[in-house]
Amino acid sequence: MIVRPATPGDAPAVAVIYAEHVLNGTGTFEETPPSTADMTLRMRSVIDKGFPWVVVEDGGRILAYAYAGPYHHRSAYRFTAEDSVYVAEHARGKGYGRAALAAVIDGCKAKGLRRILAVIGDSGNAASIGLHRSLGFQPCGILPAVGYKAGEWLDVALMHLPINGGDTSPPA
Repeated sequence: MIVRPATPGDAPAVAVIYAEHVLNGTGTFEETPPSTADMTLRMRSVIDKGFPWVVVEDGGRILAYAYAGPYHHRSAYRFTAEDSVYVAEHARGKGYGRAALAAVIDGCKAKGLRRILAVIGDSGNAASIGLHRSLGFQPCGILPAVGYKAGEWLDVALMHLPINGGDTSPPA
């Protein structure tokens, strides 16, 4: 398993992984898969802002990816990121998502951030909630029935991870 920073050349594989989640899952509330060109733009936007985006390769194939980006764009949120992590359907449960998210956490620490938020589509998404919990994230709320996908109302589970001292001191 190789965890490395993503490049725009990874966008086709990333788009395929994400499309499966968009079309068949409730972890994202997006309903139309973005094109490879759209995914390339999304990647560049995150990377150009100095946030981490990583892919996990095994056997020469990208099997997972994760990234963190700004939680919101107002200046007071500048020390908080929101993460995303996605794993290819056939590769789930093998540690690829954990490796990707751990690398993103490290990247957020290196950037000097103080908190990472997980905004998890579908409060019944046990895999994502469990993955985040295994890396130290704690639940901090549920937004009830804020999304409608696949014929049902879905909650959003919120989790957070303080890093670099969290809120114990002012940022440097």
